[in-house]
Amino acid sequence: MTVTHVKIVSVPVRDQDRARDFYLDVLGFDLIFDNPMGPAGRWVQVAPKGAATALTLVTWFPSMPPGSLKGLVFETDDLDGDVAQLRERGVVLADGGIQDAPWGRYVTFDDPDGNGIVLQSTRV
Repeated sequence: MTVTHVKIVSVPVRDQDRARDFYLDVLGFDLIFDNPMGPAGRWVQVAPKGAATALTLVTWFPSMPPGSLKGLVFETDDLDGDVAQLRERGVVLADGGIQDAPWGRYVTFDDPDGNGIVLQSTRV
């Protein structure tokens, strides 16, 4: 096989506008595409600045109800700074905030639809 990387992960959402605003305004992602798709759909794609992997905010997979994605992991170089910004932007963090683990530190929270996100800083 010649797979080189993960290109896109689909995130099931109820409202693409609300989800787009969360990923752009709260998490600081870039908008890659927001285009019509078919007669009644939209392709909304976001990504962290400079990332090779993007997220599509999808509403069309019956087997993926909004909020069903858990364990979406983002890496950061400044966990403390990012957590402060998340709190300022009204994000409710799970388990009281930053947790320590043998491999690094992390915090968990949900997007507006309940999709579970892990923001981590891995020890090198």
